[in-house]
Formats: sequence, C-alpha cells, structure tokens
Amino acid sequence: MSEQPEIPPLDGLRAQRHELAKRVAQLTFDLGGLTYEMAIREHYRLDVLNKRAAELQVVDAQLGEVERLLAASDGGVVGHCRACGAVHSRGAAFCWQCGQPLIEGAQAAPPPVEPVAGEASQA
Repeated sequence: MSEQPEIPPLDGLRAQRHELAKRVAQLTFDLGGLTYEMAIREHYRLDVLNKRAAELQVVDAQLGEVERLLAASDGGVVGHCRACGAVHSRGAAFCWQCGQPLIEGAQAAPPPVEPVAGEASQA
C-alpha cells in the first residue's frame, strides 16, 4: 500500500488560495489587455489567445479545488486521487489534476476531438 501525501494544513491552503487568486487576476488582466491590443490593430492571433486562456483555465481550476478543500475542511472530509495523489474535496467525481474518476461508476471524459485540417479556417 503506497503512502498518501499529507493534506496541507489550513494555513498553507489559505496562502495557496491567496497566491492562486492573485495569479488568476493577473492572467485575466493580461488576457484582456492582449485581446484589446489585438483588437485595436485588427490582427487577432487565436493561437496566442487560446494558449493564454488555457493557462488561465488551469490556474482557475487549481484555485477552485483549493477553495473546495477549504470549504470541505469544516467537515474534514477530503481524499487523495489513487492515480496521481492529488488531494480532492468531498463529492468530487474526477481528479482536478489528472482527470481520473474518483468514484466507482464514473466514466472518464472522452479525449477532445481535434478539428480536421482546414475546418478552423472555414469558420
């Protein structure tokens, strides 16, 4: 039986929430500024916008999970992902870190469908 990682203390989770919230705010501000600069030049780089939005989405998901862990800490009910060891809150169906099912019967989400070459330029 492998040893599960320690659940961070509440003070550590609060500090992590604070840092993640600052990072989400900065990424949101930067994405808005980038979009504005592209708009005034009438030259959009969707690949750049998508990359920045994906980075924001990852940090926002981490912030959401830390907030759920803090909310669940009142009851003290949290667990660890069997696949990657990331902590999760009560009621989580999938691991926020690796996406693996946390409860029996949950089906892993299918992989995203990649667009066929040329489809994106038709939109």
